[in-house]
Amino acid sequence: MALDPFADEPRQIMSGHEIGQDLSMLSIDELDERVDVLEREIARIREARARKENSRAAASAFFKLGQD
Repeated sequence: MALDPFADEPRQIMSGHEIGQDLSMLSIDELDERVDVLEREIARIREARARKENSRAAASAFFKLGQD
């Protein structure tokens, strides 16, 4: 294994994760970082979905009121 001349410098934050990419060369810390990033992204997506469901339910309720 080659010496890293920048070992003392903080690592850059993961720029992205490609689904299905080879993970064999990543360290445990890098894998943990990806898990954290992906879990935050899942939470963000779930929040966006919940907002859309609430908007759809509100619109549906509004239009149903006018149909009686």
